[in-house]
Order: sequence, then structure tokens, then C-alpha cells
Amino acid sequence: MREEIDNALEELKRADHLIYVSLKYTRTTDVIRSTIKRLISAYNYAILDLLEYSKNKNLIKKIPIPNEEKVNLAKQILRNQSIKYIKLYDLLKLIDKSEYSSREEFRKNVTLITKTKKPIEIKTDTLHNYFDTTKEFISLVEDFIKK
Repeated sequence: MREEIDNALEELKRADHLIYVSLKYTRTTDVIRSTIKRLISAYNYAILDLLEYSKNKNLIKKIPIPNEEKVNLAKQILRNQSIKYIKLYDLLKLIDKSEYSSREEFRKNVTLITKTKKPIEIKTDTLHNYFDTTKEFISLVEDFIKK
């Protein structure tokens, strides 16, 4: 059970390195996309750990296989505390799946722009916010498990 949250923390370390080292020197949208993939992976590990803990405490009967059902179950377990985090998770998955274009690549204001109905612009500051929110979610799950 603890292994999944450790995996989530490892993904956060990798995302941290991508943001604060790789992106600083390369300034490419590929690094932004890699960071987003790491954040999604950290969410997945944290949600899985939350569900495993809940199953061991008999709060749920079984862990569903489809990812969407896992997320819905995690929402039910964490209730109102999880709303902003699950919204970010859904946004990250949307960004990851969508086509994109680059602006000012190799420059200070590198921007990834999604080609969705309403384009989303991801700059370095935005990525920092996503990273911080993901860290908060992992802490929330850790606190829930420690209760």
C-alpha cells in the first residue's frame, strides 16, 4: 500500500527536475508535455494507494479497473476536499491527449497551446501551479491514509 504513494512521490521528484532543471535550460514544449505526463502518473499512483487503503479498511468492496471509475470512487472517499484536485487531473489528461502547438520555443516564455475547442496556454508559471496543486493532492492522500 505504501509503495504506491512512494511511486507518486518519485514521479513528483522527476517532475520537479523537469520543471526546475530541464525546462530552465531547454525551454521546449516537449519538456512541458513530459512534466504533465509525470503529474498524471503521480495522480494515478496516489488514487490507487487511496483505493487500496480504503479497501483494506473496508470502506469499499473492490478497486475498479477503469480509470474513470477509480477517479469517481476517490471523489466519493475524499468528498469535497478533492474537487479542485480532480478538476486539475481531468485538465491534465485533456492537455495530454490533445494536439498542440508551440510558441516562443527555446525562449524565456515558451508556451504550449492546446488545439481544443477553447485553447489552453501552458507557460512555465502555469506548470509550476499544476505541480504545486499535485503536491497538495499527494499530501491530502497521505494525510487521509495516516488517520
